[in-house]
Amino acid sequence: MKLSKLIIAGLLMSALTACSSEEPAVTEAVNYTKTYEPLTFSNLDIPVNIEVIDGITYANGVLIVNKEIPLPEDYNPEMQPEVIEAYTQMFEDGAAEGLNFELVSGFRSYDYQAELYNNYVSRDGKEAADRYSAEPGHSEHQTGLAIDVGSYDSAVLLQTSFEYTPEFQWMKDVAHEYGFIIRYMKGKEDITGYMYEPWHLRYVGDKATEIYESGLTLEEYFGLN
Repeated sequence: MKLSKLIIAGLLMSALTACSSEEPAVTEAVNYTKTYEPLTFSNLDIPVNIEVIDGITYANGVLIVNKEIPLPEDYNPEMQPEVIEAYTQMFEDGAAEGLNFELVSGFRSYDYQAELYNNYVSRDGKEAADRYSAEPGHSEHQTGLAIDVGSYDSAVLLQTSFEYTPEFQWMKDVAHEYGFIIRYMKGKEDITGYMYEPWHLRYVGDKATEIYESGLTLEEYFGLN
């Protein structure tokens, strides 16, 4: 059974236990924390500790959201300051190399993601939309830790052809130095559930270099696949 399914199952079990209690229902939000036994991921031999706090899942302190692990609808952190600082520095350093980056997308609320996703489904159908767009509550953009970048000079925005721009060729090997990883990697579609997105960067801070050097997705790195 996938670890992510165990996480969801644990949340459901907690909810069922609460509902079966004879005590009066509690109307205010209840903090829920569940720490799973550390796992040893064979490729890296690192312990992985999973926590679910207030409906948000963390693996070794890294917030995780994907097709199976959701965020609460009311989770609304806005773009995180450390992310703004990191991509601003990366863009400035890129400019010094003659590169021109553009921030295409940053934080998205649950409601805004719902609007985007529903429009894509109406246009392309659910099966196609699910390859390139997250359902509301499952988007990394809702974390305030993800950005989409483009190449301003070539006007390549949110296209796989961004891979062939000078901006990407530089960024792919240095993004980890600023705390970012390319989240939806080429050849990993069956693991992430999404098409290759060379423009989508996820901020993971000081773990970025090790994840980058491993060549693994977050799911693989933390044994969530």
